[in-house]
Amino acid sequence: MSHQSDLITTDIEKYLKDHENKEILRFITCGSVDDGKSTLIGRLLYDSKMIFEDQLSAIEKDSKKHGTTGDKIDLALLVDGLASEREQGITIDVAYRFFSTDKRKFIIADTPGHEQYTRNMATGASTADLAIILVDARAGILTQTKRHSYIASFLGIKNIVVAINKMDLVDFSQEIFNQIKSDYEKIVQNLPNHEDLNIKYIPISALNGDNIISISSKCSWYKEQTLMEILDNIEIHSKDSNSFRFPVQYVIRPHLNFRGFSGTVVSGEITVGDEITVLPSRKTSKVKSIVSNDIKDLRPKNKDEEVESIHKAFAPMATTITLEDEIDISRGDMIVKSSDIPKVSNNLSVMVVWMDETPMELNQSYIIKRATSVINGVFENIEFKKDINSFEEKKVDSLELNDIAKCTISLDRDIAVDPYYKNRYTGSFIIIDKYSNNTLGAGMILESAISSTSKKTKQYTKAEIELNKYIRENFPEWECKAI
Repeated sequence: MSHQSDLITTDIEKYLKDHENKEILRFITCGSVDDGKSTLIGRLLYDSKMIFEDQLSAIEKDSKKHGTTGDKIDLALLVDGLASEREQGITIDVAYRFFSTDKRKFIIADTPGHEQYTRNMATGASTADLAIILVDARAGILTQTKRHSYIASFLGIKNIVVAINKMDLVDFSQEIFNQIKSDYEKIVQNLPNHEDLNIKYIPISALNGDNIISISSKCSWYKEQTLMEILDNIEIHSKDSNSFRFPVQYVIRPHLNFRGFSGTVVSGEITVGDEITVLPSRKTSKVKSIVSNDIKDLRPKNKDEEVESIHKAFAPMATTITLEDEIDISRGDMIVKSSDIPKVSNNLSVMVVWMDETPMELNQSYIIKRATSVINGVFENIEFKKDINSFEEKKVDSLELNDIAKCTISLDRDIAVDPYYKNRYTGSFIIIDKYSNNTLGAGMILESAISSTSKKTKQYTKAEIELNKYIRENFPEWECKAI
């Protein structure tokens, strides 16, 4: 790290070039309140020489006013920027910070520990590759430790570092470390996707820097990597899908000779000439051209001239696609490759994190925003609510703030269904209040479901049954249309 800090002052152009090609690791720090999340990030920034002198001077001054570490610099103040955070000594909002080593670039989300701000933690976890779960060595595993571990796991974070902090306050006791490790291992079996988790345990003191950059001499019994070595070398599990998904954001029609569909390629890639299908209408065509977002003027000099285009577009490019056929496409539709068509349904089985103090009620209409689709939806059923203390599944009729539950939702029109574990961009959604426009919750699509109010016991005729059999055998891609 001294090498990169030297380059900043001696050869900034080389530093920027080296910096541009580094791999990015996004991670969050989470856990219960006062476990030392902000202090840990401050320590990482301080030890990686990512603090300017004027920042350090300001923190030294603020430490005397708001600090909680005696004569030492309160590194948590580097992250807790809100006045109310410094006054209360807690984190309220998600704070994003950046630093780098010779090997990687890092984007850190410092998330709140208080239960009332769990929604902010879920926001920070949604884009992270790794979660550092901090545990106070004196307090052990708490409810928020379980809640944050559960949310991180079901949001698809596979790398978890359990950092047992404040070990200096328990004399770096190996017995206490092993007990907390044992207690956490009992939790792991109850986490979603636990079989895919890569979990590491490390004893640290964020305040004093023990086992952060270098192995501490105070706990000779710990023989594994330092926290920075873990962050620098851990494998990043890609959560990006290879399936082409292009949610249409708007239709561009600058003149009679051009009709394009603009949006962002959220996953996969598309090439001129590829066969595409528009969902939910299932209209088909081929890609005529792909217009680069850098091209400002979509007007050709004359009617016979083609607009300049590129051959291929891939995630996460913002671009405009034109098609060979004139078909009806509007905002909220999804363009996919005809060779890779997801299911289409208006009834979904979902996992929901409720983020508002107003309870979620069954059979009440909400706005569901998924990618560019804005749809009305009704929760028909709550299959179970997860009790974070016991990890039991409880039957309830409504959801309260911070509740996590599996539900069935009915939408007023069909959408393309991508399970979250296959595509986090098209498999996630938010729930919005129709009147206040407040965000009430966030959800993950599990699969398409059968509505409790649809497909009652209908008696099909023999002809309908035969037709259904014929469709299944000869047109399997039409299965969702079949009886």
